[in-house]
Amino acid sequence: MTSSDKDFRFMATNDLMTELQKDSIKLDDDSERKVVKMLLKLLEDKNGEVQNLAVKCLGPLVSKVKDYQVETIVETLCNNMLSDKEQLRDISSIGLKTVINELPTSSNTLATSICKGITGRLTNAITKQEDVSVKLEALDILGDLLSRFGPLLISFHPTIQSALLPQLSSSRMAVRKRAIIALGHLVLSSNKNLFNDLIEFLLNELSANTNPSTTRTFIQCIASISRQAGHRVGEHMEKIIPLIVKFCQVEGDDELQEYCLQAFESFVRRCPKEISPYLHKIIELCLKYLCYDPNYNYDDDEEGEDARTQMRRRGSDDEYSDDDDMSWKVRRASAKCLQAVIGSRHDMLPDFYKTVSPALIGRFKEREENVKADIFQAYIALLRQTKPINVNIYDPDAMEQEEGPVALLRQQTPNIVKAVHKQMKEKSTKTRQGCLCLLTELIHVSPGALANHIPALVPGIIYSLGDKNGSSNMKIDTLTFLNCLLLNHNPQVFHPHLTILVPPVIAAVGDSFYKTTSEALCVTQTLVKVIRPIDIETSFDFTPFVLDLFECTLTRLKAADIDQEVKERAISCMGQIICNLGSPDVRAGDLSTDLPGPPQGVPILASFLRKNHRALKLSTLGTLDIVIKNYEISEPMIDGILAEVPPLINESDLHISQLTLNLLTSLSVKHPKSMWKVCDNIVKEIFVLVRSPLLQGAALTSLLAFFEAIVATKTPKMEFRDLLGLLTAPIYNPSETTQPSGSHYAVHKQAFHSVGKCVAVLTIACPGEGASVITQCVNDIKNPNRQTL
Repeated sequence: MTSSDKDFRFMATNDLMTELQKDSIKLDDDSERKVVKMLLKLLEDKNGEVQNLAVKCLGPLVSKVKDYQVETIVETLCNNMLSDKEQLRDISSIGLKTVINELPTSSNTLATSICKGITGRLTNAITKQEDVSVKLEALDILGDLLSRFGPLLISFHPTIQSALLPQLSSSRMAVRKRAIIALGHLVLSSNKNLFNDLIEFLLNELSANTNPSTTRTFIQCIASISRQAGHRVGEHMEKIIPLIVKFCQVEGDDELQEYCLQAFESFVRRCPKEISPYLHKIIELCLKYLCYDPNYNYDDDEEGEDARTQMRRRGSDDEYSDDDDMSWKVRRASAKCLQAVIGSRHDMLPDFYKTVSPALIGRFKEREENVKADIFQAYIALLRQTKPINVNIYDPDAMEQEEGPVALLRQQTPNIVKAVHKQMKEKSTKTRQGCLCLLTELIHVSPGALANHIPALVPGIIYSLGDKNGSSNMKIDTLTFLNCLLLNHNPQVFHPHLTILVPPVIAAVGDSFYKTTSEALCVTQTLVKVIRPIDIETSFDFTPFVLDLFECTLTRLKAADIDQEVKERAISCMGQIICNLGSPDVRAGDLSTDLPGPPQGVPILASFLRKNHRALKLSTLGTLDIVIKNYEISEPMIDGILAEVPPLINESDLHISQLTLNLLTSLSVKHPKSMWKVCDNIVKEIFVLVRSPLLQGAALTSLLAFFEAIVATKTPKMEFRDLLGLLTAPIYNPSETTQPSGSHYAVHKQAFHSVGKCVAVLTIACPGEGASVITQCVNDIKNPNRQTL
């Protein structure tokens, strides 16, 4: 670190940084002193990179050295901030912020000592220092100090407030802003009297209104205090609101109006109870300034596209420029304030739909992109407040008339669509995304509400899915909206538009970006359900779309080098195609050569049963069970399944055993003549399972269902007497292989329960055998030699 070579100094400091970041490092007193001394010296290094590394070392060093060394670091940094060298002042300021941020909040002794030592010097720098750069840094550090250790500085709060208040009238705007931030942190922990003095000072200055510039600053300060400590500002609302309302109505000062509206927003969010009496006035002002655009003439007629390109500004082009127009900030602040009001007052929804909703819809034509985005967000907040607990698909042709906010929304839906559908073909991606987000929220609130407006929305959807009209994100957002639209409306409303909707979705499935492909496959799956809904009778001719949907999905399904998400979506989509479009009348056409029936996959599925993959086995058993129940399969296929079954019946995995028994039950019902093949290996494993002490619950239920089905087939060697004998043999004639070691019972206690259940099921299935079984059971109970039964 003392080398004359800057590279050596840099590497040495970097190595020190690495070591300090390790938890294992321990420094003795001498090492601490040397390290601290060297790092403080390196802050004055001629090389900027070395200086930066030295500052970064201060953070981890604070937690590694003793308290008095931290005090030495802070003292040196404070002295450096008054240096004539600007670079040293800047680097020391960063170092001081770093140390403050790293001071442990758990150690009140160190933090208190540091805070007390530094606060006086900072307030002196703020009040007496003529160098603005020093003052700015001091305000910044004081803000950090108050945000972390405000409660420890209670004795300094009056001094700090006295130092900060004059800075609100500084000629430098940067000084005012940092003073506002520091005051915001101060009010979190200042006492009531000091807080009241602060509010009284601000109100007096606002009443005096000596300078428009400082008036704006005082309003900003009140808004900042409200955001930080709204619960304390609430009791002063009756004095604050009239002043802010008065200044908000001052014409010609866009900046002042913006700050007033921002103050209203903070009051609404932070003082919801106290602001209630003034809400109607705030809404009135917001609606007034939401339309405040004095330099632009909005043309509302249908031929307005050409006229709208002509900016009818007051004055000539030489006298006015868009750069001078700050009215958009007023409109944006109005939209944000309305969003806050809507989001906090669910009880006023009916009023909002009468006053606020029409105004917001009318401003969807806003020319400034950022303002339009905030207007969309305000309306989305209104929709989210409107969302009912129980949502059903709305039928616009229904006779019943609903009441409440949702009904009011449905009345305004045509106006919303009229205002939005042109925006959906704007060049601005942000505008189109805002439209889609708003319409998606509308669908969530009132499913089916857009049924009569599909023709107006389809062109915008097609436009955004075009390759030349947006980014990948735009396509994904459009596909997400289209999927939501399809899922929440009756399929019939889309049938007239499928010829133009399907091609761009199929094109999106082939997109090179995997997320677009994944979302497009999700839409394709929904389209399949719309084209041919299973639960609704329809005369729509879906056959022209079948091959295109099948081939685009199959292409993705065959690809080996695609993302896992795409592969999963392709599998789901193909399953939906088979389900909805794979009926015999469809496969009789051209699709029959490409879309194999499920039974042809049975041999492959059977081979999966020997894989060492539990999840795959579970899925395969469930699939085979469904195939056997619903399709005809050949004898060789049955043989292939039965060959894989014996290892699956085992007490070590009762879930797999349960699904295997379900499969065997389905085979017994659908193919009873093939059951003679289970007599050997499979039955042997089943009777081992019957004697298991673990058999219970769903696995036992499946076993009982199997016995009921197999006995009904009257298969040789599997009839009632055969099965009864196999069940009771281990009890009447125990052997070393069947009797538990060290037990005087023939089988485990749980096995008695399982065997009894099985015998009961067999007897119920064969009522003619009931009398003999009951007689035998009664005799066994009376027989003193059968006490272990």
